[in-house]
Amino acid sequence: MRHVTQLRIGPIGFRIGCDWRAPIAALDALYRDYPAPEDGIPDFNVHLFAARPWRRVLRPSVQIGGDFVIPDAAPLPLAQGLLAAEMGMNLQMALGQRRYVLLHASAVERDGRALVMTGASGAGKSTLAALLMARGWRLMGDEFALLDPATGHILGFPRLISLKNQAIPVVEAALPDGRFGPVLVGTPKGIIRHLVPDARAIAAMATPAAPALILFPGFGFEAAVRTVYPSETFVRLTQASTNYVAMGERGFDALTGLVQSVPARAIDYPDGESAIAMIERIWAGL
Repeated sequence: MRHVTQLRIGPIGFRIGCDWRAPIAALDALYRDYPAPEDGIPDFNVHLFAARPWRRVLRPSVQIGGDFVIPDAAPLPLAQGLLAAEMGMNLQMALGQRRYVLLHASAVERDGRALVMTGASGAGKSTLAALLMARGWRLMGDEFALLDPATGHILGFPRLISLKNQAIPVVEAALPDGRFGPVLVGTPKGIIRHLVPDARAIAAMATPAAPALILFPGFGFEAAVRTVYPSETFVRLTQASTNYVAMGERGFDALTGLVQSVPARAIDYPDGESAIAMIERIWAGL
């Protein structure tokens, strides 16, 4: 790879190499406050490359590779190189992570306790995490929440927050001084803009938190709250985990312990303000 950068997010180190300078420059700018991998040795490698030599200059398109690959993955245009890098890191975690149970979730922390939000794409996990961060919660992660089987704690993995479509102006208004990446249009999920976690999230990313609430949000409905019982929570979390099956008995024990000790709620909400108010009420009642 002609251009390379390295960074550590929580306990995970990455090395990202690219045939073009622009995606690496974008990563360096947005992740400038993040440390390097421990001892300079990354856990995962990401490769962003041109599938054919002429694709470096003629309608350049970025193929995503690395230690783990999906052979038939479609390339992205070079203008979406930052998104390709983020997807590349996601891919390595999803296919290669075996130390921690990965939950497709956002996580925030208050007073040493973690709120884990998981659900289908479009449920508003990233938006709610950003809005809670704007209200003083510590962001622990977007896209993935890391559950440590050894301790039952959630580990910090504060990636860039991926905001999509109508959520972008909502979060921009809530965080007028926030650091945002470029607006990426025409992506597979529409318009995307990344938000850099605040200084507190980055400084405290090595500090774990005990999970206190599991939340299943649903956007676009009248406000409602219901209790989710452990059996349903367990099934939902196995579906939300990218490596539960590969983790084997350790994954089963970790998720069983989580659902038996942590309450879960499902909320429907029509807008961000309603959701935040509901979350605060639930949290206060724990």
